[in-house]
Amino acid sequence: MSADRSEDTSEDAGVGAPAPTGQQFTIAHGPFEATVVEVGGGLRTLTRDGVPVVAGYRADEECRSGRGQQLMPWPNRIRDGRYEFAGRVEQLAITEVPRHNASHGLVRWSLWELLEDERDSVTVRFRLHPQPGWPHHLDLRTTYALDDTGLVVTTAARNVGRDPAPFGYGAHPYLSIGVAPVADVELTVPAATWLATDERMLPAGARPVAGTRYDFRSGRRVGSEVVDTAYTDVARDADGMWRCRVGSEPLGSVTLWADAAFPWLQVFTGAAHEGKGAPGIAVEPMSCPADAFNSGTGLVVLEPGREWTGTWGIHPG
Repeated sequence: MSADRSEDTSEDAGVGAPAPTGQQFTIAHGPFEATVVEVGGGLRTLTRDGVPVVAGYRADEECRSGRGQQLMPWPNRIRDGRYEFAGRVEQLAITEVPRHNASHGLVRWSLWELLEDERDSVTVRFRLHPQPGWPHHLDLRTTYALDDTGLVVTTAARNVGRDPAPFGYGAHPYLSIGVAPVADVELTVPAATWLATDERMLPAGARPVAGTRYDFRSGRRVGSEVVDTAYTDVARDADGMWRCRVGSEPLGSVTLWADAAFPWLQVFTGAAHEGKGAPGIAVEPMSCPADAFNSGTGLVVLEPGREWTGTWGIHPG
């Protein structure tokens, strides 16, 4: 689609009122359709033949529980919003007040600019400028493309500043489980290690999944488990991708895959357990875990002029 064919949602949101997530950019290919939003440059919907593949939200709703949002320049949490980099101590705003953390980056509520808009793909971008706790310049760009298999998402972050910059990326889609109770959903997570956390959801040590309730490598029902867990040591298929699946009746299974840029993923069932929004399980590809700005685990350091890129996708089956 061209830029002047972005969806007008003023009637959905109320007479004369814009959609809470700004402009809506809709793309289509074969049976698939997806909508990307201006606020945060995130994914609002993905459907096949009109049936949700991701558990999104309506155009007249705010984005809740991080649905489809992009998490940059860090995913998850930073302890007390405080970190040291290149000999400087930085203090970010506390955005998760109950746990006193800086959460999910700096761009998920920002207005992203439409760069390219085709019938089956859309590219949005954002220039992240210096601000309290973040003295760097990054150019961020994400392309959402539909093909015969489903959705392919490619994100790039380029350091356009004068100094090295720390960087991490995460995405927060929820895979749809239809009308199935979350307890009956079969979850497959191809990871051998899980990350224990403390009461503030900050890392408390990596541990093997073998013999624990966190082991979903062979696929099993979620049951009564409430999962909000980061995983690593992922098993990749012959094409180099790891694949995490959720399966439910009568919808069938939905798979999220990711390339070598993503050695981590987070799985979150809480929104489905608590009835917050459309039923779904969040499967979040991540380049690093929580608090990487302090631990250095998985942290990317972007030198001036250098670019990080990563690709992930979603398909039924």
